[in-house]
Amino acid sequence: MAGHSQFKNIMHRKGAKDAKRARVFTKLAREITVAAKLGLPDPVYNARLRAAIIAAKAESMPKDNIERAIKKASGTDMENFDEVRYEGYGPGKCSLIVEALTDNRNRTASELRTIFQKNGGSLGETVTFNFQRLGLIHYPASAGSEDKVMEAAINAGADDVQSSDSGHDISCAPDSLHAVQKALEEALGEPETARLDWRPNVTVTLNGDNAETLMELLEALDDNDDVQRVAGNYEIPDEVMAKLAG
Repeated sequence: MAGHSQFKNIMHRKGAKDAKRARVFTKLAREITVAAKLGLPDPVYNARLRAAIIAAKAESMPKDNIERAIKKASGTDMENFDEVRYEGYGPGKCSLIVEALTDNRNRTASELRTIFQKNGGSLGETVTFNFQRLGLIHYPASAGSEDKVMEAAINAGADDVQSSDSGHDISCAPDSLHAVQKALEEALGEPETARLDWRPNVTVTLNGDNAETLMELLEALDDNDDVQRVAGNYEIPDEVMAKLAG
């Protein structure tokens, strides 16, 4: 019985992992298709599509899936997706911005409102004043030394570079993202990610139940196919995260 239970537990975990991977691929494919439809289907001439493909490759999305998503943009059976931004508060009054691609605004708004309400939050309140809009380009640490990346960023017209063991985050004005990305690619190669992002002006530290509830809220949002990205101004201490992970 113990072996049988262990086998079922392994299968359950594998199934959950496969389901999560499928959701990630669905979201990436949707972004690729929308990017290809809004611009040219060639990433050389379409910066948003190039960034979407980079993100897909970072998640090991198969080449066939990427090509299929691009071709879908020129098909007559493509769903019409709208880019929608939802704002609200999570547990502990932390601010959350949810970016989505949806073919049904009413359905998505209803689903997200329910997710927020079930997890200690409230949707529909303006919170963007707590954030700064910027372009963000990330390179792994292997891209070069801090000095090398800093020099490349300055020459590319970026505003700031933050380097750590996990890599280099290069930020710039939103309107300059694609130009800075192109210049950086000539100096450092292809980045891991390149996108518009939100940087919090102020942060809220969460502990205990608030931190645990926020993790549940973020997981529920991640499980929603329409949600592409979530930005927040929360901070959770390392010891609290370790406890939640354990």
